[in-house]
Amino acid sequence: MTHRTVSGVRPGLPDDALAEIAAPSPDCPVEITLAALRGRWTTLVVRELLRRETHTYGELAAALPQLSDKVLTERLAQLIAAGAVHRTRTPGWPSTVTYGLTPHGRGLGPVLQAMWDWGSTAPRQG
Repeated sequence: MTHRTVSGVRPGLPDDALAEIAAPSPDCPVEITLAALRGRWTTLVVRELLRRETHTYGELAAALPQLSDKVLTERLAQLIAAGAVHRTRTPGWPSTVTYGLTPHGRGLGPVLQAMWDWGSTAPRQG
């Protein structure tokens, strides 16, 4: 039995001209998403940012105590460059820097949930 959508595309396959490319491309939406989430700890940083509107660097570091400062700084910079996180510096003494997800970054919530769901049913590799 063949499953088709109204557009004639199988469920789960994008109905987009880029879906027909034959090699990885930086313009591919899947590659853009994978690049934003690349690296160990990135998904956990996003998870923490999904939990509350804003976090200070110290709050993120405390929530992920095994994550080094170097890697946390790199992951935040990566997510900012991807347009998923905003950094806000409040003037004054001392100034406060907070991090939060952009509206675009909040869209990663369902992506992470789908990855969790898929991974939780995958056969365990030994």
